[in-house]
Amino acid sequence: MAWQKEKIVGSCFAVGAAFAVGASFLHLFLKGELPLGLGLGLPFVPFRKRKPVRVYMDGCFDMMHYGHCNALRQARALGDQLVVGVVSDEEIIANKGPPVTPLHERMIMVKAVKWVDEVIPDAPYAITEEFMKRLFDEYRIDYIIHGDDPCVLPDGTDAYALAKKAGRYKQIKRTEGVSSTDIVGRMLLCVRERSNSQSHSSLQRQFSHGHNSPRFEDGASSAGGTRVSHFLPTSRRIVQFSNGKGPGPGARIIYIDGAFDLFHAGHVEILRRARELGDFLLVGIHNDQTVSGKRGAQHPIMNLHERSLSVLACRYVDEVIIGAPWEVSKDTITTFDIWKVVHGTVAESDDFQKEEGNPYAVPKSMGIFEVLESPLDISTSTIIKRIKRNLKKEASEKKYYEQKSFVTGD
Repeated sequence: MAWQKEKIVGSCFAVGAAFAVGASFLHLFLKGELPLGLGLGLPFVPFRKRKPVRVYMDGCFDMMHYGHCNALRQARALGDQLVVGVVSDEEIIANKGPPVTPLHERMIMVKAVKWVDEVIPDAPYAITEEFMKRLFDEYRIDYIIHGDDPCVLPDGTDAYALAKKAGRYKQIKRTEGVSSTDIVGRMLLCVRERSNSQSHSSLQRQFSHGHNSPRFEDGASSAGGTRVSHFLPTSRRIVQFSNGKGPGPGARIIYIDGAFDLFHAGHVEILRRARELGDFLLVGIHNDQTVSGKRGAQHPIMNLHERSLSVLACRYVDEVIIGAPWEVSKDTITTFDIWKVVHGTVAESDDFQKEEGNPYAVPKSMGIFEVLESPLDISTSTIIKRIKRNLKKEASEKKYYEQKSFVTGD
């Protein structure tokens, strides 16, 4: 009986060992580390790993918003690696008018999107045969991606005709409810300017990419102060943008909060600095009522959920608190196990420097508050001023040419 037991146990060990060896070989084979035919009496044929599918998407990415990020997310889902071309300032000026954000800021924004693997600066506005060949040969691109909105060049031709003809074109769905033109319209309302038909035409040319953008509306929403938002948030979209991972055991959790309105390169760079201080970056995003109460009834320009998606799309952010309290309390610090609270030097408000009514009084008293030098001197107000400057310049140039035409009789 004892022998039979030993035999049974021995057989079990033998079967287990054979299974383990077989599983190991299968694992190595699937990883591409075991040549096909090895040990099978077949000719030696090296196993080749599957070539990653590389997809390309381009754009101006001026006034970058969550719609752009969602497009990049969808593009990345069509391949294994996403390469993004950012159109040069010169090309944008020639085709649409001066951009609000210069190339180096737009590069910062695109590189920070967590679905982007590689960025090509100074991409052409229209894909030429020469550039397409460079994409296929030098960058090993398999497919060129664009949204389902038509992209028509000034001469009336399809900007992606060559890619379609080559059979290397794929299409994604455009994110409804937001466009750069719409956001600029909100800004104009924010600074109490009203766009006439000419300025609307100007904005349409400057920010649209071949599709009809939403009309500007003068109506404001209720209490929050955010204007003309057509965004309809869903839990599915938030999940799509989320990392879905919490902090690991003993992680140093960094907390930074703010409005993050008109998410720009200044925001990205301070988030990058904050993330470098610890292992997990938690970002608190103030609700519309809080921002409106602190900055005025016409703010924020983007509503809470729009701002949350823009922040969530940033590769340096691990998690967000949607509708974070203005004051960082002991309860917040304890609940989220916050190791350090930080704030940038460039901000719309100087409350973080005040002796009285400082929202960071608690973390300061605990010795866990730190002010970080902001890498870029850019704020939401900076972006609004650029918009106003561009529009005034265009209006001035239009008036000059109208007067010149009247004098010469042309």
